[in-house]
Amino acid sequence: MAKSSRLSKRKEREVFGDPDRGPLLSIRFAIALVLILGGIGWVLYTYYGIRPSDGWTSTFTKSGKPVQPGGPSFFADLDTKNYLIGFIAFFLGLMVSAHPSTPMGRGRGVVISMLACFLIGLLWICVFYIFLTGNDPKDIPILNDLGQKNLFVGIGFMAVGFAFATRWE
Repeated sequence: MAKSSRLSKRKEREVFGDPDRGPLLSIRFAIALVLILGGIGWVLYTYYGIRPSDGWTSTFTKSGKPVQPGGPSFFADLDTKNYLIGFIAFFLGLMVSAHPSTPMGRGRGVVISMLACFLIGLLWICVFYIFLTGNDPKDIPILNDLGQKNLFVGIGFMAVGFAFATRWE
């Protein structure tokens, strides 16, 4: 009888959690989600909200007027560094989520996250080399602005995959 009453108290204390695996929601997991979603949002806003329609490399429009980026001036002043800020926030969020107190940092979440990061990094680099190098580069959003920096993004995904690999048991 004493055991069952102790278990019921444990279940009452742990909201959204499993006593064997730990809580689903934690402060670290919330921070990781904010960083990941913030990084994705920053990159997308940079591409669709700030970036000039002809890209960062063009300085004049076809009519001869200077190209003006959209959005607030502090975003526009950062130019392509906005991508760096967004990807750093994204990768930092993934690294924070590799901790065992988050669902991605324990059990099957580690393996799935590790393999996903490795494959996304490999695909990012392959897509860059296949479609954006050569005489006739294709217009793929975000990748076309980064140029050779796409290699850093792909390697960044793989580095995060190695961070998950250190948590695999």
